[in-house]
Amino acid sequence: MRDFAIPCATALLLFVGVARAADPAAPIAALAREKAPAGARVFFIEPKDGATVGQDVQVKFGVEGIAIAPATEGKEGTGHHHLLVDGKELPPLDAPIPNDATHKHYGKGQTEDTIHLEPGTHTLQLDLGDARHVQFDPPIVSPKITIHVK
Repeated sequence: MRDFAIPCATALLLFVGVARAADPAAPIAALAREKAPAGARVFFIEPKDGATVGQDVQVKFGVEGIAIAPATEGKEGTGHHHLLVDGKELPPLDAPIPNDATHKHYGKGQTEDTIHLEPGTHTLQLDLGDARHVQFDPPIVSPKITIHVK
């Protein structure tokens, strides 16, 4: 694996270096976003907005107007879920959605999960991404819901 990773990393650095050679102060090019299917939407089936739940929270995701598929399939016109926990705003539109404690990825095409949250009030929001984990144009996001964890 190491023998493969080093040439790939070197090629990427060369590509970025060549792309920025004309203007070193220029930002790296943004990723082109896939057009969202008309009428596509994402929503929570569970929990409901305002629900009081235990620390292990079952979340179920709903979608209309677009198919869910694993990111590895790379099918145009499909997406997969990302769960934003206590996010203040959406991630940048022209970059992959982060994969961290507040941005949970469901790139295998999962439509539900059980997540553990500390007691308190939390917000949840769904953000559909394409096979590259980039948001659609326009973004396909759910309204934020608020839950209370006891």
